[in-house]
Amino acid sequence: MLNEKAEIHHREEWLDSTFVNEVQAASEPMKLRGRKLKATLSFVAGTGFILFGYDQGVMSALLTANQFEKVFPEVKHPTLQSFLVAIYEIGCLSGALLTLVLGDKFGRKRTIALGACTTDTGCLIMTIGAIIQAASFSYAQIIVARIITGVGNGLNTSTVPAYHAECSPPHQRGSLIMIEGSLITLGIMISYWIDFAFFWASGSSAQWRAPIALQILFALIVAFALPLLPESPRWLMKVGRPAEALAVISALEDKPYTDSVVRTTFQAVKEAVTLEGSTVDKSDSSVKVSLSELFTSGRSQNFRRVALGVIIQCFQQITGINLITYYATILFERLGINDVKSRILAACNGTEYFLASLAAIFLIDRVGRRKLMLFGGIGQCLTMVLLAVLGSINNSAADIASAVLLFVFNSFFAVGWLGMTWLYPAEIVGLRMRGPANALSTASNWTFNFLVVMITGPAFQNISWGTYIVFAALNAFIVPIVYFFFPETAGRSLEDMDVVFALAYLEKVSPVAVSLRKDIPPAGSPEAERILGIRTGPVSGSEKTLPREVEDNKQIP
Repeated sequence: MLNEKAEIHHREEWLDSTFVNEVQAASEPMKLRGRKLKATLSFVAGTGFILFGYDQGVMSALLTANQFEKVFPEVKHPTLQSFLVAIYEIGCLSGALLTLVLGDKFGRKRTIALGACTTDTGCLIMTIGAIIQAASFSYAQIIVARIITGVGNGLNTSTVPAYHAECSPPHQRGSLIMIEGSLITLGIMISYWIDFAFFWASGSSAQWRAPIALQILFALIVAFALPLLPESPRWLMKVGRPAEALAVISALEDKPYTDSVVRTTFQAVKEAVTLEGSTVDKSDSSVKVSLSELFTSGRSQNFRRVALGVIIQCFQQITGINLITYYATILFERLGINDVKSRILAACNGTEYFLASLAAIFLIDRVGRRKLMLFGGIGQCLTMVLLAVLGSINNSAADIASAVLLFVFNSFFAVGWLGMTWLYPAEIVGLRMRGPANALSTASNWTFNFLVVMITGPAFQNISWGTYIVFAALNAFIVPIVYFFFPETAGRSLEDMDVVFALAYLEKVSPVAVSLRKDIPPAGSPEAERILGIRTGPVSGSEKTLPREVEDNKQIP
């Protein structure tokens, strides 16, 4: 009886003239649809990640540039050098945590806008930071400037992957977001070559000021292109704006809002909102997420899913990738290579890094997430072991082999882990928790990023090649954790993952095992609704479903 009423209500909503008028009104301002809209979305998201990569790589060659050392002699001390690089991560961490407060309140689009620009005042957070960095004349000034730049980048990197994932179809979501990962390496590559070009301006402070200032270009592109894009349909539904959500889904699919595909997607999103205790009623304030909900279990499995997002971002950093990204030029110089050749090798390393990352775009939806992470982890571990062995030998042949292995490590990382950690947290977490969870997972990234970058200088000074042994052990630790605890998300919609975790909970089995099955009903289907507890009836051989009001309030002790 309840199911019949729900279906009647659903049919009436589509026939309701007020709702139809709202959908049509929301559709009118959207000038872009279908491929053009998706391409623009990818362009804006990609530019944000090019900016991210550029910021990561630009300091690599500047740290040993003569003009930079002249203005900031403090960087000759390993700890102060590491602190200058790592303090950027503290700004990024602050921006990521700020998303906990602003992410669901402002929405995906406005939070990105805040990271690239504050639309109310016209100020550009990352641009302000870049301007202050480029104009710095003291160590303290550039430290403050890097924190400011980091705050803007933290806002963007906490929000862009979720925004892009929520606007992407399941069969393309992986490859589209892996493109963003590749664009991080494109930004790194550009920064390395820009650094090399300005290395020859050794008689002017433009040697380091110009490369830092050029990042402003990418921030401005994001700021001016963002108004062309709609808000995430899933966030719109979450805050009680279903007509706008339907209009956006229609525009993304480039089909009328009455089309069956559009209606199915709309219904699946609506069910996810209902399932997770959000609202499609503007008068309801339940859209606000309590942080205590992060620790709930039940069918939603919030704690497990948020923990996976936080852990995968931690794992990305403890692989040791930023040991190379931030210190590439210095690492080559440590191998006895002169400053010019070290910069050329660093730029070539960044170029190869970018090219290797392209392979992941074609593999991610064909091979799956788990296999690529395992492949990358094993390869990274073996590479670090070899770097440690060669470092202990310390002769010219070993140095050449070590230089090659720095390229090899980047290749394994680019395929297995580069874009994965921006994709996976957005996929694995339910809609209600997605904003806070992405903020926490990104905060995890920046926390461990800071840790790795901060200890790298002193570590090489004190234990030399033993540093590689530490990272080899950490990569070895990652592999079994991924194998036993990380479910597969390839080929499933964001709402399908709710079904995977709910079914695993009901059957009392690992979500990993359920995620690898082929018989999981798609979100929006009657069977999926029974699994999620929206409908009553038998689920997977069980004679009844658990009452949602009982199991949804379970918390992790």
